[in-house]
Amino acid sequence: MSPIKNWFPYKLTNNEGEWMCHWLNSFKKPFVEPFFDETIIKLKSAVSKQLLFSSASEMGMLEEWAGRVKSIKPAAFIFHVSRCGSTLAAQLLAKSANNIVLSEVPFFDNLLRLPYRDNRFSENDTSDFLKAAIKFYGQKKTGHEQHLFIKTDSWHMFFYKQLRQLYPKVPFVLMYRRPNEVFDSQKKLPGMHAVPGLIESELFGFDDSKIDIRKHDSYLSMVLERYFTQYHEIVDTDKNTLLINYDEGPMAILKKIAAFTKMPVSEQYLTDIEERSRYHSKKPNEVFSEVIQQQVPAFLDKAMELYCQLEEKRIAFYNREMTESD
Repeated sequence: MSPIKNWFPYKLTNNEGEWMCHWLNSFKKPFVEPFFDETIIKLKSAVSKQLLFSSASEMGMLEEWAGRVKSIKPAAFIFHVSRCGSTLAAQLLAKSANNIVLSEVPFFDNLLRLPYRDNRFSENDTSDFLKAAIKFYGQKKTGHEQHLFIKTDSWHMFFYKQLRQLYPKVPFVLMYRRPNEVFDSQKKLPGMHAVPGLIESELFGFDDSKIDIRKHDSYLSMVLERYFTQYHEIVDTDKNTLLINYDEGPMAILKKIAAFTKMPVSEQYLTDIEERSRYHSKKPNEVFSEVIQQQVPAFLDKAMELYCQLEEKRIAFYNREMTESD
């Protein structure tokens, strides 16, 4: 057995100008937590009880070692505008032993944003590293795995072209929701992209000189506008994409993803996920419920307009599919 089997890179650190890649052993445990940082915490706890030292390497070893890894290729990338059902969709996909589901892997974000942190790295550099890293995360552990689903961080939609060049034939799922509902959820518990300064402003195409870090509402509305604008740019040029609205409901969403990625679905699997879909995506033991604020503030008007236009495209595509299937 290869000495690197079951190991994967989980973070980058800068050691006096040299980027180091840190590694964890998965001990063949499946990745089932709602977010991958939770998986890392659990595995680090297990490692501390079994190993007396941490493991790190130069970044160059990532590509060299990836050639020795047997893994499955991505079945789909799931993009999202945040708080739109993508986490629950990932949890439902993870209910099948045939699926490896990676939900917002911090290491992928480390690599994609590395050129913003160190100008010695180009997009080509990070693409090579990313493809190698995905091989480690897509390792088979039980022998039953057939599909690898990667749920990105929401801002990774701006790396769409880079990811499409890496995986030209892989389906891309684009999940979204009404901007006012996303906004309300982010106000209660902000994600990184909702707070000015946590994600590089140039990634969103923003001018730092025009951003008032004190106005979080205004900033979040700008982010949502950019998200929906980016979705329009993707679906207008890429036919291997699937638009999914949160309002379609978890079971319909799962079935659409399965059909789009040609993933077989058994009756037992549908029974299992129907029960799971009743519960909170991030709190699996808590029955899901929410109160939605229907009023849309004026500063979300542009985002709402883009949302409605996207809905027209989704519905038009659905109608064409229904007509062609008759």
